[in-house]
Parts: sequence; structure tokens; C-alpha cells
Amino acid sequence: MPAEQTNIFVGAETVAHEAAARALALELKFPLAGDPLPQSGLLLQCGEAGLALCQLGNDAPGPVRVDFVSGRAAHRRLFGGGRGQPLARAVGMKQGRTPSVLDMTAGLGRDAFVLASLGCEVEMIERSPLIHALLRDGLRRALLEPETVPIAGRMRLHHLDSLGLLEIGALPRSQVVYLDPMYPHRRKSALVKKEMRLFQQLVGEDGDSAGLLAVARKLAGQRVVVKRPAGAEPLAESVPAYSISSPNTRYDVYLPEHPDADV
Repeated sequence: MPAEQTNIFVGAETVAHEAAARALALELKFPLAGDPLPQSGLLLQCGEAGLALCQLGNDAPGPVRVDFVSGRAAHRRLFGGGRGQPLARAVGMKQGRTPSVLDMTAGLGRDAFVLASLGCEVEMIERSPLIHALLRDGLRRALLEPETVPIAGRMRLHHLDSLGLLEIGALPRSQVVYLDPMYPHRRKSALVKKEMRLFQQLVGEDGDSAGLLAVARKLAGQRVVVKRPAGAEPLAESVPAYSISSPNTRYDVYLPEHPDADV
């Protein structure tokens, strides 16, 4: 649930994007921004560079968008370390083995994109309609670029609440279930990134993390991987089978409740 009630508007960067903004506002049931723009809240803006989430008001940080083609995603795709990087090792990648992955907390899709770039078929779950819209737009643009078409083709996005996946039963069982729950950053920290600030404003902290881990262990065929900040306590105080660490991040690996070697 949101940490605080936030006014969210949909707007267009230019006249050419007004039709897309109207359609998105109708879909998400958010009001269209007027002229001038509101002085506070969040703006979901349709523009030439894709859909962007902007914080309104003085001294607001720059826009947040999902970009799988350039910037950080392109750098990690080209220079991220391949199957030797900690994330790949955590999900069990090795020569001749490329597991299927269910990402239950997709967020901006960065880890899902890394796994898909290494060959994994990835099902992404995102429960926030606004963040889902950003992800959908990022995938749409990735499917327009030759270098990212095959990667985006291995990523499938679902607007669902992960806690209800057992009841829904609509997704194929994956070998690996991946969790990256919202971590309660200290409010006074100047190091909290703009994306994290906006996410906390939108969805708050993941107070249901223990429930997510329980569902993940029922859904996984071979392992559950939980991403944590280095030095953080294990999720829901549940001790993992083992961990793989990097300087700023730790991947805790849990065994599934019902292992299935044939998944």
C-alpha cells in the first residue's frame, strides 16, 4: 500500500502525444494534468522518449523511465560480466543450463532484463498499475530496436499481485523465483536514489515480504533467490541455504517447498 496518498496525473509532452495521454489516463483512471501543471504530486508523461514518471514541484528530481535500450541497461548488457556475475550465479546459470525465472517483484525490470539478456525466459509480475505501465512502455520500445528485440522477446509482463499467484494458477511453473522486495531505507539518507524515493511514495515498503517468500517457495521448481542490500538481515528473518555476495548486494538462495527436478 502507498506510504502516503499521492496525487497522480497523466500528461503529454507535446500535442502529438495528447491522444496517448488521454488513453492512458482513461486506462489507469488518473486525471489529465491541466495547464499550468499542478504544483505537487506525480506526473506520468507521454513523450518522444517514452513514458516517464516525474515528481512535480520545486527541486524535483529528473524523470524516471524504463529504458532497456541505452544507458545503464546497455552498459550492463555489454560489460556486466555475463554468466559469471553474481546474479547469474545466484539463479544457477552454468554451461548448458539456463533456468526459467519468475520475477515476482519486477519494479523497473532491470534484473529481469539482465537475466533475459543471458538467455533466460522471464515472467515478470508487477502489481502497481503505474509501474506496470512504465514497464510495458519500456518493453514496447525495446522491441523496436534490433539489439534488444530478442531479449525483450524473452520477457513477459503481467499485471498481478504476486501474493495471489497460488490462487490464480495462470503462469507456468518456473525453475527459479526471484524476489527484490522494497528495503526500508533510512529517510534521512541522501543516497536514496530518485527511483527509490518515487517507489516509496507510490507503494511504500513491502510489508508483505514474508508472505511473498512463502508463496515463492511454493512456486519455485528449483530455488528462490532474494536480493538484499549487503549487510541487511535475511528476508522475514528466514535463514537461506546459502548466499552469493557482491560489494553492495547479497543474493540469498532458498530451497523450494516442493522441488521438481523436471521443471
